[in-house]
Amino acid sequence: MLTIQEIKDIIPQRSPFLMIDRIEELVPGTRAVGRKCVSYGEAYFNGHFPEEPVMPGVLVLEAMGQVGAVLCLSVPEHKGKNAYFGGIDKARFRNKIVPGDVLRIEVELIRRKGPVGVAAAKVVDAVKPEKIYAQAELTFMVQ
Repeated sequence: MLTIQEIKDIIPQRSPFLMIDRIEELVPGTRAVGRKCVSYGEAYFNGHFPEEPVMPGVLVLEAMGQVGAVLCLSVPEHKGKNAYFGGIDKARFRNKIVPGDVLRIEVELIRRKGPVGVAAAKVVDAVKPEKIYAQAELTFMVQ
């Protein structure tokens, strides 16, 4: 398991744009599972449907990307580099994410060629994993 400080040692994002709280599982270069506890205090809830706070889909994708970045950058050859989105395919949003939800963000590398990789990402409820919030295929570029 990686703590928030260990995550910050790998990826450059910082509050308020760090979208993951910890990494629960990590097989460097293969698979990572992150956790995000969604709080009503998140800055984006002030303006994103204030009467019905919903986590914006683009930030759900960012959370998946950050877990994917930890996955890619945890291998020794990528230490000190950054991972950037190269593409987002097959993105689907199945359920709203609201304050109080605890997200389990699963990212698995499908293929890699040099500095470019493709990963399957899925966000599920940490308590009821059959409840899928979102899924996508993410392309990463490491530089």
